[in-house]
Amino acid sequence: MALQGIDVSEKSNQGRVGPNAVIRVFEALTAQRGADDAEAVFKTAGLDAYLGAMPTEMVDEGEVIALQNALRQHLGVTAARPVARDAGMRTGDYLLAKRIPRPAQAILKLLPPKLAAKTLLKAIRGNAWTFVGTGTFDADAAYPPRIRIQNSPLCRGASSDQPLCDFYAGTFERLFRELVQSKAQVTETACHAMGASDCEFEVRW
Repeated sequence: MALQGIDVSEKSNQGRVGPNAVIRVFEALTAQRGADDAEAVFKTAGLDAYLGAMPTEMVDEGEVIALQNALRQHLGVTAARPVARDAGMRTGDYLLAKRIPRPAQAILKLLPPKLAAKTLLKAIRGNAWTFVGTGTFDADAAYPPRIRIQNSPLCRGASSDQPLCDFYAGTFERLFRELVQSKAQVTETACHAMGASDCEFEVRW
């Protein structure tokens, strides 16, 4: 299974990530907190230009780092987390609607959950460069599936007593619930911002 519609190469886009990391944060912010907070966060991040038109191509990972930092700075970590997770869920919806071929989705839904999880993780691994930037991605499909991201741009440079990579958790959960098991839950069990070497996510159903 492969994502479709991506006409960029990994080599030429090193250190860049897909625009969903910007667009869906704006959507989630507006929906949960209103246009004024969304505008304030983007201005704090130095991304004023996107208030007029959202990006349509891959963006520098530095913009994603700045946006996540601004989100936490403006709202506080506790309030920022559900916004980031909602943005991840919205990204999952976009991938299901636009990037993952319908026949592949149908096949995954017919497979036993553990086999479907293995297949989905293989596809995610193949496209990880589009969302981890200069970070690295790894996954273990054995139940419960575990996903590890080293040098995550979502929490890079941050320090916290809470995990901060809710955008990823939301995206993974949306995909697993739709394609693997409807009761799947994704939890970030370790985060670099809390002192862990990697950010780790666990999937259970």
